[in-house]
Amino acid sequence: MAHDSLYAAPTSGPDTERESGRLAGLRGALGTWDAAIVAVLVAVLLASLSVQNFATGRNVQFLLLDLVPLALLALPMTLIVITGEIDLSVASTVGLSSTLMGQMWLSSGLSRELICVLVVLIGAVLGAVNGLFVTGFGLPSLAVTIGTLALYRGLSFVVLGDQAVADFPANWTAAAVQAIPGTSIPAAVVPVLLLALVFGVVLHATPVGRALYAMGNNDEAATFAGVSVARTKFWLFVVSGAVGGLVGIFWTLRYASARGDNATGLELTVVTAVLLGGVSIFGGRGGLLGVVAGVLLLGVLRNALQLADVDANALTIVTGTLLILSVVLPNAVADIRARLHRRRRRRTQLSAS
Repeated sequence: MAHDSLYAAPTSGPDTERESGRLAGLRGALGTWDAAIVAVLVAVLLASLSVQNFATGRNVQFLLLDLVPLALLALPMTLIVITGEIDLSVASTVGLSSTLMGQMWLSSGLSRELICVLVVLIGAVLGAVNGLFVTGFGLPSLAVTIGTLALYRGLSFVVLGDQAVADFPANWTAAAVQAIPGTSIPAAVVPVLLLALVFGVVLHATPVGRALYAMGNNDEAATFAGVSVARTKFWLFVVSGAVGGLVGIFWTLRYASARGDNATGLELTVVTAVLLGGVSIFGGRGGLLGVVAGVLLLGVLRNALQLADVDANALTIVTGTLLILSVVLPNAVADIRARLHRRRRRRTQLSAS
């Protein structure tokens, strides 16, 4: 089927209305970005002033390396949540991809390059399983991906058990953490930025992106407008799985260890970053710029708390609290705005009468 038929924009209404809608969407994305970037700047300033060694080049490098998996997983997660779905299996996909990489390295005799390609493809297959259950059988993505979260994590321990594979080539593990010459910026940040640019263009400057927002607002209306809802959502889950495989490779090489518990709990951090960036958990609203800022904000907070010797359990509490606030506050603000609007409308009607 042709691309235009899959993602055809609604044809009703004048072109000026469509253009104004696009401008409104852009203004919404920039508004989210403004609020999030201010929060990032405040967090960085406070951490620099109050946390020892936060602003050092070495810590900046560690911080950015920590952000690479979070940022990568947040890119497809943003698109999935905008459509009104969610993928909670991303961290387990990372863990299973990591153990499969370790097992293939130990026993397959395959080249390193081929192993990496296979790991990404396996991640895509894991994502396709999610997509099949959600779009093929019509099951809720929350229930499906909670199930595969447990399934994939269990399989990761089946592959390697409690052991770890650490016998990876030194040049590969070094490449995962090396910095751009003359800077403290890890080279791994470059492909992350390139992928973020690609996802941003797709979401904000193509018919595909407009189709995703349409699905998040109303699946039936999107279908009526010519969007292939099931097929689009299926491929979003495939992309999410493939990115999970890519993160599994990076995680394994960065820590020089393939283990079944790699990336445990990362899924909640990813969802928190996406929601902090202004993406609505109910779909249909949000932008990638805000998510990038949300990733930075969450990374800075966690890094500063770790430098301050805050307990790991406290970090989990902070993440959970931010997740709740990122869901509750937007709805509370929207409710307050709606009430104020109704009051103003009643006053206008009374004064007119």
